[in-house]
Formats: sequence, structure tokens, C-alpha cells
Amino acid sequence: MLKISNTVTLQDWEIQLTAIRAQGSGGQNVNKVSSAIHLQFDVKHSTLPDIYKERILALSDSRISKDGVITIKAQQFRTQEQNKEDALNRLAELIRTAMVVQKKRRETKPTRASKERRLKSKNIKAQTKSLRGRVKH
Repeated sequence: MLKISNTVTLQDWEIQLTAIRAQGSGGQNVNKVSSAIHLQFDVKHSTLPDIYKERILALSDSRISKDGVITIKAQQFRTQEQNKEDALNRLAELIRTAMVVQKKRRETKPTRASKERRLKSKNIKAQTKSLRGRVKH
């Protein structure tokens, strides 16, 4: 069972974990041992509340397919248990970030002092550049 928040949990049968061989270098061990974990989670057919499903499916994340299946590949660690834990943590973090509501940006005008500072710095830069011209005798 994976705990997302105080009220939301995912059951083990909802998450499909598959052991696969890790990619990349690692010597002889990497060719023999299936230590990487391939996690798949079907959002549409899960027991998550509807608001969670809507927000997750609205994310523009490459790990979420058009069918609503989240796919996470964990191969950072040498042991299968650590990779399994890492994949589950990454799934929980993805679901939690989908529920964070972004604060709307309110447009503001620049202050009078900031406008004056900008114009002063532009004037200084212009004077510096004008001094680079040809010297008159």
C-alpha cells in the first residue's frame, strides 16, 4: 500500500511492478541480474478520487501516456529493492505535485524608483559607449 496523503492511498494491486535488466555500464553484474524496476500505474482505472485523476491527466509529463498510464523506470541503484522503493516514491511525488495549486500571477507595474534606476544605468552605458568613438584633436 502506497500512502499519498492522509486520506488517499494506493493499493498494491493498482501498481504493476516488473523487474528488468538495467541499461548502461556496470560490468558482468548488469548483464545477469534484473535489478531495474519498470512501474506502470493506470490512472483512469485506479481508486484515486476524481479530482486527482483530472489533475494528473492534465499534466504535460512525458511519463504519462495518452491512455492515462504512468510509466516510471527506476535503475539508479544496484539492488532491486532500492529501485522498487525509488519508483514508488517517484510515483507518489508525481501525484502530490499534480495536486499543488499554483498561485495566479498578478500583474504589477514597475515602481518609479526602479524606472529611474533603469534609465540611469542606460545613460551610464550610453556614455561609456560614446567614449569609445574616434578621438578628435
